[in-house]
Amino acid sequence: MNGQSRENITPGLDVNIVLKKDQRSGKLTRGKVKDILTNSAHHPHGIKVRLEDGQVGRVKEIVQNQEEQK
Repeated sequence: MNGQSRENITPGLDVNIVLKKDQRSGKLTRGKVKDILTNSAHHPHGIKVRLEDGQVGRVKEIVQNQEEQK
């Protein structure tokens, strides 16, 4: 699932984000969503979120837990 629609993202969700400093390389950072920072319903580069550890970036993919896949 991609992170372009705000309706797909909720606090506590595991996601892969790209940090501002990593936009050129595309390096992803994994974490749990603490806050949703984008107000619009859709963003072509991904919804901006703050992770529980304080890092801010745009959601590139939503990580599905092993229990959810069964």
